Amino acid sequence: MKQRTLPLLGAGLALALFGTAQAHAAPANLDCKLSFSLTGWSLIFKHAEGHGTVSCENGESMAVDISAKGGGITVGKSHIDNGHGRFTDVHNINDVLGTYAQGDVSAGAVKSGTAQVLSKGTVSLALAGSGEGVELGVSVGGFTIEKAGTIHK
Repeated sequence: MKQRTLPLLGAGLALALFGTAQAHAAPANLDCKLSFSLTGWSLIFKHAEGHGTVSCENGESMAVDISAKGGGITVGKSHIDNGHGRFTDVHNINDVLGTYAQGDVSAGAVKSGTAQVLSKGTVSLALAGSGEGVELGVSVGGFTIEKAGTIHK
């Protein structure tokens, strides 16, 4: 009798704890935005660096460093000022940190604009910006957001 009661008791306790954790989990609907600037170049390998600020509707904000790296058939250089992004499926401000999958096809000269949707697990980031530069090509890579001062080159 003891052998059957312990597994059932353990299973019941696990379900109770899981249910409590689910009830207290924050909904993934925190509205967070990114404002940024980014400068980059590409010659087969694509590299860009910049900085920005993530701010959320709950009053939290965080200075961030941004890097974008990838490869493909690309050539050019560019600079984006006053870029903006909006995150979806965020529980707390730290959910925005990490590397987002990125792919783009670009052709632009002098003044140009960009719009992309990137994803990292369930979190998505829609980016928009305008700037100057010349770029032509197709590339894939990652767009990394980290707390300011933590990006390793």
